[in-house]
Amino acid sequence: MFERFMPKLRVDSVFDIDLDALYAKGYRGIITDLDNTLVGAKAPLATPELMEWLQKVKESGFKLVIVSNNNLDRVSNFSTPLNIEFVHSARKPSRSPFRRALELLDLRPDQAIVVGDQMMTDVYGGNRLGLFTVLVLPIAIGEEGLGTRINRRLEWIVKRRLGKLGQWIEEEKSK
Repeated sequence: MFERFMPKLRVDSVFDIDLDALYAKGYRGIITDLDNTLVGAKAPLATPELMEWLQKVKESGFKLVIVSNNNLDRVSNFSTPLNIEFVHSARKPSRSPFRRALELLDLRPDQAIVVGDQMMTDVYGGNRLGLFTVLVLPIAIGEEGLGTRINRRLEWIVKRRLGKLGQWIEEEKSK
């Protein structure tokens, strides 16, 4: 059961994602979280470094859509100046916002990746649809709201269980 929370890839930040390798494997779209994935939860706009990365995403041939549990004002104010489509008030890990993102991208699940900072929403939601999931470290934990802080505690429990599961799998392999 806990395997559903396991990302396919873990990196420190979006800047560490090997876009060329993913493109070579047939991925054409990126569904990304906003808060603490692209910028801190209180950062209103993209940083210059993020704007460069977004340009690289585009030049690499990827389509991009933001899927956020945050409200319309927050997501629109960030996404609109960058000309990025988005799904707001997503209620992740529900399947519907990821399906909507795939529609916006005009891609199948095997052609898109999900990038996010939370196992309980981004990774679990993406894995439920068979998407390739990438977990990044959160940018600014101190800026997170109560719901996210609760999710972080649940993630800690899941990570401990996954650690024990991983240890058990390794023991079984060595037999």
